[in-house]
Amino acid sequence: MELQNLMKQSSNKNKLKRKVMKKVLLLFTLVIVATTTILAAETARVGKKAPDFTLKDYKGGEHKLSDYAGKYVVLEWTNFDCPYVGKHYKSDNMQSMQREYTEKGVIWLTISSSGKGKPGNYPPSEIEKKIADWKSAETAYLVDEDGTVGKEYNAKATPDIVVIAPDQNIVYMGAVDDISGTDVEDIPKAHNYVRDALNSSLNGEPIKVKSSKPYGCSI
Repeated sequence: MELQNLMKQSSNKNKLKRKVMKKVLLLFTLVIVATTTILAAETARVGKKAPDFTLKDYKGGEHKLSDYAGKYVVLEWTNFDCPYVGKHYKSDNMQSMQREYTEKGVIWLTISSSGKGKPGNYPPSEIEKKIADWKSAETAYLVDEDGTVGKEYNAKATPDIVVIAPDQNIVYMGAVDDISGTDVEDIPKAHNYVRDALNSSLNGEPIKVKSSKPYGCSI
């Protein structure tokens, strides 16, 4: 009888150990998943390789970032309904940069990460109309409706700019300039970080400001 009790106690202890081990393994797995998620979210950083992606433009054509290796690439997060975006388009500030740098061989990809039913999400016909109305001159207008690429690049506001070098490393991330607000009259007074980053890079000079806090409408 005593032997049976001892065997039963031993069996219970083994069961308890197995339960504890299962919980430890589950916790360990959760920690690994959480760490991997955090690291993935931090992949888009200045000085690091730009996360590759494939998005369709509003006409249905596919664009893969790595296909543009060997060229400078600008990613511009936009929402035409946003007054902060409007500031740079009403003043022709954004379009003038698009024209100037695409003529120099820079690839300019405008991206909308607005979800369905959210401000900035438009059907193709409306996108085409807005592009024509604003006379924008991007290489392509890409649709990131589920926000996957926006999250990879930690894009939180419109406008938000990323400049990528020919080796696909990120050389600038952040705002267009240093004066937040929606006043068009601020444009001539502002320090344009994007122009500086592109001009310095194209001329083989070091970039003075490599990152800044973007201002605008939340994505």
